[in-house]
Amino acid sequence: MDSRRNMLIGIVTGIVIVAALSYATGLTKLIRSSFGSSTEYKSSGSAAAPELATGDWINSAPLKLNELRGRVVLIEFWTFGCINCRNTLPFIKSWHDRYQDKGLTVIGVHSPEFDEEREVENLRREVTSLGIRYAVVTDNDYQTWSTYHVEAWPTTFLLDKQGRIRWMHVGEGGYDEAERLIQKLLAENGT
Repeated sequence: MDSRRNMLIGIVTGIVIVAALSYATGLTKLIRSSFGSSTEYKSSGSAAAPELATGDWINSAPLKLNELRGRVVLIEFWTFGCINCRNTLPFIKSWHDRYQDKGLTVIGVHSPEFDEEREVENLRREVTSLGIRYAVVTDNDYQTWSTYHVEAWPTTFLLDKQGRIRWMHVGEGGYDEAERLIQKLLAENGT
């Protein structure tokens, strides 16, 4: 009986130590973010979105956020080799198709993880293969990634018609929440 009790105490102690170390090192935050987390910003307290860095554009001439005032903008940081990014694509493409004529502009910021993803021709091939018709810009040097303080693929931002960040989501999920906010932002007045 004592050996079972000692084993149980050892297991519980081990779990507590692992949990404490995970929390202390930030591993808990990383694990939670892989399941998706969202942040909604109120219009009065939201920050103006930083401009996108220069890169190669696919499906569009170069876009400038300040020229998109009056439109709601969805920016998704992704890379074509990321399975989580591929899982978000049906939703992003659907929003582009349903809301582009109502005032939504979708921009995919392609920040590569692997060397083959840095090649623009590989990206062009994947954009075509994946049926992406919205604007995609390369971010091979992670300038836009860094400016937006992105830490994981995919990360999605929604900007209001004034160019302010109103919502951010890391990871998969949050699709119903995102669509409700797209509709809300499209209905808001202002340019």
